[in-house]
Amino acid sequence: MVRTLLVKLRESVFSVLPVMAIVLLLCCTPLAGLNGREIATFCISAVLFIVGISLFNYGADLAMSPMGDYIGTGLTKTRKMSVLLPSVFAMGVLITVAEPDLSVLANQISQIPSYILIISVGVGTGLFLLLGVMRIVFKKQLSGMLMFFYMLLFSFAALLFESGKGDFLPLSFDSGGVTTGPITAPFIMAIGAGIAATLGGKDTSENSFGLLALSSVGPVLTVLILGLTLNKGDISGMQVFDPTKYVIADNVAMSYLSAMWRVTKEVGLALGLIVVFFAVLQITCLKLPRIKLAKLAIGLTYTFVGLVVFLTSVSVGFLPVGFKLGQSLAQQPAALIAVGVVLGAVVVLAEPAIHVLNRQVEEVTNRVITKRAMLIALSVGEGIAIGLSVLRIYLDFSLLYYIIPGYLLSLGLSFFVPRIYTAIAFDSGGVASGPLTSTFILPFAIGACCVLQGENKVLTDAFGVVAMVAMTPLITIQVLGFRAIMTRNIRNKIAQKRILSADDDQIINFM
Repeated sequence: MVRTLLVKLRESVFSVLPVMAIVLLLCCTPLAGLNGREIATFCISAVLFIVGISLFNYGADLAMSPMGDYIGTGLTKTRKMSVLLPSVFAMGVLITVAEPDLSVLANQISQIPSYILIISVGVGTGLFLLLGVMRIVFKKQLSGMLMFFYMLLFSFAALLFESGKGDFLPLSFDSGGVTTGPITAPFIMAIGAGIAATLGGKDTSENSFGLLALSSVGPVLTVLILGLTLNKGDISGMQVFDPTKYVIADNVAMSYLSAMWRVTKEVGLALGLIVVFFAVLQITCLKLPRIKLAKLAIGLTYTFVGLVVFLTSVSVGFLPVGFKLGQSLAQQPAALIAVGVVLGAVVVLAEPAIHVLNRQVEEVTNRVITKRAMLIALSVGEGIAIGLSVLRIYLDFSLLYYIIPGYLLSLGLSFFVPRIYTAIAFDSGGVASGPLTSTFILPFAIGACCVLQGENKVLTDAFGVVAMVAMTPLITIQVLGFRAIMTRNIRNKIAQKRILSADDDQIINFM
């Protein structure tokens, strides 16, 4: 156990150090504008971040992934759709409603009660998680379903834009990104793997992925529908900027204690709902032995402590520093875009669910797709995403100019790459937009927007960065798959050419 924890700790150090190094290097220049208290708070938070993410990753290995796998396997073995489908829908709603990332987003919108937005997103996730499970059970292709639902999504987006409520679009697309956070993502990925392994078939590897992809579409669609029901005045009057959230208090110790208490309640609710749901299934269907339950309990403890420490560190140290950096760098737009690209490329390394996904991808594909290749592709995608988002803030234009071509390109690529790459790519999009995106990159964008376009443009310009982070991996991972196909075809042609051009003396005659 100690050795495994040390491995997780080492991985976390190498994940967080690049972000820490960039911030500290900027502090040595006139660009950052951070004072000594802010720098010290950020460094303390970075250390807590490393500890928290290490404990979380270890707990996810012991509890979250096995729980999802047990649920997917156990419910599928019952062969009762009347049990499987309602349970999947209820689970999707519960884990989404309890997701801390969603609460962070919902609490920034004052004109709509947060519970309305949270329930809308939860219902959307539950419905599309249900559709994802049905796709695995009835062996339907993921690319065709994604094409249909994204076309439906674009249709609703067009209706919202034409009705004069285009300001609601960035929030709608961001809702899809925050649903697949540190609690939800490992759970849903493991459910897909468990169901696919139980059903078997030649497409087991492909069916192991895709649940996150569909689960990310549902919230966008339901929030777009919510936007259509609101009055235009309600949307234009939304308050999404609260300056007090982006200031490090004079009493840093009290800030940590206050944030830890708040996060403890949020994480406790999140894990509590999952535990209650799992307990009901354990009594009725699963019947797992006590030794497995004990291991799950230990893993949940590590997960709980890790998430509390992790989310406390980012809310106290990373959120205010991200906002302050955005404000300071906005004075030099070229530097702002350059730093945005670099931050995007390294921040993805520190997202906890990314490591869960990469490990599962490597196992399912038998190292055909390695963790290193995934990290490189995701880093490139996230760097491009943040750079383009900052450019949009500077030039002040609609998110649709990115979203529509980006998703059309990603959907088009799905017809030219192996289906498993498409499933992995769309899952990666949901996983990449984790808590660090919400609490560091989004404040970075909000700070830049307040300087460049004013506080009244935060909803339209700063929001949407989470959606961009969720979209670009769809393209980069599929490009990775397209490159693999082209490389294999070129090698086959070279080998065939060598065979055809070989001399007769080189051919062994066995007759």
